[in-house]
Amino acid sequence: MRLLYRFAIYASLLASFAASVEQTRAQTPLPPPETAGFEHVIVVMMENRSFDHFLGWMPGANGKQIGLTYLDSKGAAHLTHPLAPDYQGCGFLDPGHSYNDGRVQYDNGGADGWLLDGSDEDLTNNPKQANDIYAIGYYGKDDLAFLGQAGPAFTVCDNYFSAILSATYPNRFYMHAAQTDRLSNTSTTSTLPTIWSRLEEKGLSGRYYFSDLPFLALWGTRYANISKPFSQFLADAMAGTLPNVAFIDPRFEDEGSGTSGDDHPHADIRTGEAFLNQIYDALRGSPDWSKTVLIITYDEWGGFFDHVPPPLAPIPTATATAGDADGRLGFRVPCVIISPYARRGAIPHGQYDHTSILKMIEWRFGLPALSNRDSSANNLAEVLTLSAPDSNAPAFTVPTGPFNPACPPAGVAANDPEAAEWKDDLAALRSLALQSGFKGVK
Repeated sequence: MRLLYRFAIYASLLASFAASVEQTRAQTPLPPPETAGFEHVIVVMMENRSFDHFLGWMPGANGKQIGLTYLDSKGAAHLTHPLAPDYQGCGFLDPGHSYNDGRVQYDNGGADGWLLDGSDEDLTNNPKQANDIYAIGYYGKDDLAFLGQAGPAFTVCDNYFSAILSATYPNRFYMHAAQTDRLSNTSTTSTLPTIWSRLEEKGLSGRYYFSDLPFLALWGTRYANISKPFSQFLADAMAGTLPNVAFIDPRFEDEGSGTSGDDHPHADIRTGEAFLNQIYDALRGSPDWSKTVLIITYDEWGGFFDHVPPPLAPIPTATATAGDADGRLGFRVPCVIISPYARRGAIPHGQYDHTSILKMIEWRFGLPALSNRDSSANNLAEVLTLSAPDSNAPAFTVPTGPFNPACPPAGVAANDPEAAEWKDDLAALRSLALQSGFKGVK
């Protein structure tokens, strides 16, 4: 018994030492950026999944899935539960993820308001609408054909937050501009400076690849020339002509029917896994692979549970003008880094968010910051191993579908007010893209 006790102490000390080493490695000073080695940064932003919901199963990560209990407003307790083999959630509401929904879910720091009244507000019909139990469901390693393999094989950040406790558009604006000029999915044209204008000013190449609807159309005609269909990414990867920086967006439309490709409910997540594997295969087979960093993340948490309350961050001028009063980051989202420069099997625990990606791009290519958010963010390059790249890239077996058909037209998903609102948002984006001369809009 005494031997076992001593073994337990040694094991605990070893774990503490390993954690200390991990933190130290993440904080190792970066070399001069011109010696970093990588020349291409590829960012893929999927939709609406939290860290615990998707990656809470990862050994060594700060994730929780099984055995959590959340109360609804009537005091009834509900356990977290596995969702597979349901990969769409057609029988459930799209969980709330608006500016107001997020603050109900945050619940004054408890991060336990997932089922409370107002956690999925419907401003038109039911402002007190609550999430149903879909919001506290989760997927395991074996349910994620790509991330379940790529995550453990490369680097996963378990303390990576969405940029603002709000919806899709505000978070995607942060990804392009390190701030947002809106707190909801409105389609007014923006004039915010972006990472694309910074690259252009420096004479560097940037390209935005879209699958159906270009988010950059929200800047009007400004970036139509650098926006290309996803098929062009595949061609550029094959030819070894990738730009210095590229963002890739999935197929957004038809989420209400469950046939989109972006992981936003009620998409079949297996379609998203196939899309991510297609990108990975294109890059690992590219002449540019040895100089490439691929970052996969999600715009926001999508109303799905996560046990870590998001912290505060500086509020940029445009965001304050839009009405953000507290600077609260959004809940954690998956962030997987795949590259010859990615540490294998690593889970760094430093705090990052979407502006940390911008900070890495700005550091690497000598660009000025866009706001006080990216200037103060931790640099995601900290988690890379720049001195010892490894170009080996295993192939992953990922089914390509087709998967489940569309959600029933008379079901919950097809008649969800939030899904209908999102459909209208995308219709407005499509109209703006066509008016602005974007080629390849589907």
